[in-house]
Amino acid sequence: MNVLLLAWKVKLPPMMEIITAEQLMEYLGDYILDAKPKEISDIQRLNYEQNMSDAMAILHKLQTGLDVNVKFTGVRVFEYTPECIVFDLLDIPLYHGWLVDPQIADIVKAVGNCSYNQLVEKIICCKQSDNSELVSEGFVAEQFLNNTATQLTYHGLCELTSAVQEGELCVFFRNNHFSTMTKYKGQLYLLVTDQGFLTEEKVVWESLHNVDGDGNFCDSEFHLRPPSDPETVYRGQQDQIDQDYLMALSLQQEQQSQDIDWEQIPEGISDLELAKKLQEEEDRRASQYYQEQEQAVAAAAQVQQVQGAASPASGRQSGSSERKRKEPREKEKEKEKNSCVIL
Repeated sequence: MNVLLLAWKVKLPPMMEIITAEQLMEYLGDYILDAKPKEISDIQRLNYEQNMSDAMAILHKLQTGLDVNVKFTGVRVFEYTPECIVFDLLDIPLYHGWLVDPQIADIVKAVGNCSYNQLVEKIICCKQSDNSELVSEGFVAEQFLNNTATQLTYHGLCELTSAVQEGELCVFFRNNHFSTMTKYKGQLYLLVTDQGFLTEEKVVWESLHNVDGDGNFCDSEFHLRPPSDPETVYRGQQDQIDQDYLMALSLQQEQQSQDIDWEQIPEGISDLELAKKLQEEEDRRASQYYQEQEQAVAAAAQVQQVQGAASPASGRQSGSSERKRKEPREKEKEKEKNSCVIL
């Protein structure tokens, strides 16, 4: 969406400061429908409609993450997955910089043409092999992954700088994150979107000139603009990491709570019977929820009864002491009126 907005292909209403994920999906869906080519052959039209259908089917994944699997042979080389159709359909180039240096022969041999997932499987197989050559090859491949844990190599950075066109708006994939990238006067820049920079209006771009991730911050005109408070930015970045983790954990727990043991459902069951089973499961969860609520209310009532029974006993004091403690007790009663029971 940032690429489409910067390219003026999608426009948001003026003065809008907050937008929901659902609204973003609507804007994206509308653009995909409007961007359909007008004058194309029947075969091209059918192919485009099929791609559009496939892209619409996975749009909901954009809110949580796409399955993208890099290959280490080129900055535009990815294993084909249905998710890649979205970038093709929107005509947005997708890059990465996790490349093997072709001058290091043993790593080239160990990695080969594998994607990341294939390389991980290969390392596991090589470790379990009795062939010493395969074991050595697996060790070399594992060392490559460990030494390039930032998912960007200097050879990859050089290839990126060469491949990206001047002024091109594209998407850069690294460490399971997608960043908006452009090239200005021969230098690569990433759009700053971390939460820590929310109030830093002058910080818009960050240069990508090394593999360590410590680029220079720039404004919208690519002039150097260091953050006003680096400590605030650091805390904001940590908050962003924590929120990403909590969101992922929440999604995982939600998925687990919604999972149904499909193995217990007999084969050949009709749609009506399946719907009844799903409804029964939903009713069971709702009943469990209400029972928990009733138990909580009952526990609160018991606490209040215990407090009410204990209060008269405390009032049996002599007349003189009653007068002495009258004022503090009135304060305590006033305090009790303003207090509440925390469940």
